[in-house]
Amino acid sequence: MMLARARDLVGGFNWQPSLPRRKPEQGTNIGKQEKEMEDSSSQSFFKKHWEGFTGFWSERFSFLDNYTRFKNLPSWSSSDVEEFIASNPVHGPVLKTTREAVNYGLTGSIIGAVSTAGFAYKYSKSLHGAGLSFVAGGVFGWTFGHEIANHTLQLYRLDTTAAQVKFMEWWEKKCQGRS
Repeated sequence: MMLARARDLVGGFNWQPSLPRRKPEQGTNIGKQEKEMEDSSSQSFFKKHWEGFTGFWSERFSFLDNYTRFKNLPSWSSSDVEEFIASNPVHGPVLKTTREAVNYGLTGSIIGAVSTAGFAYKYSKSLHGAGLSFVAGGVFGWTFGHEIANHTLQLYRLDTTAAQVKFMEWWEKKCQGRS
């Protein structure tokens, strides 16, 4: 009786006998899939999982592909950024607004870190708890500050990533011209 109830809860045992394999026809995807299965079976367990792991996260962080080509750029100063803002009428104002949004994030981070660490230390008298709450409050404050900047400065209407990439392209061209 108990086995029957467990089988009903799980959905029954759907055991099916294996069917004989037939040779795939030319031009079908079945042959390609079987070949991929054979190729993947020859790989090691860790290599298959590592490729799956990196594929999964590279899809989620695909926006970083915009920045991977700018690996060896020298650092720039705020005067270089101001020069770009003045020279590019399309992406310059967007970059300026994006730089203003950072101030909102920093302010939120400082307020969040100090206030949560202060409360944690006041009520627990624990330095490690205050330190952890300082870090967590800084992260949460940065997030809230950035959201306030998004709404206040209307960043949701702007393509900030394109402006940053255009600045890096401009900086790359300028640095190549120097050398």
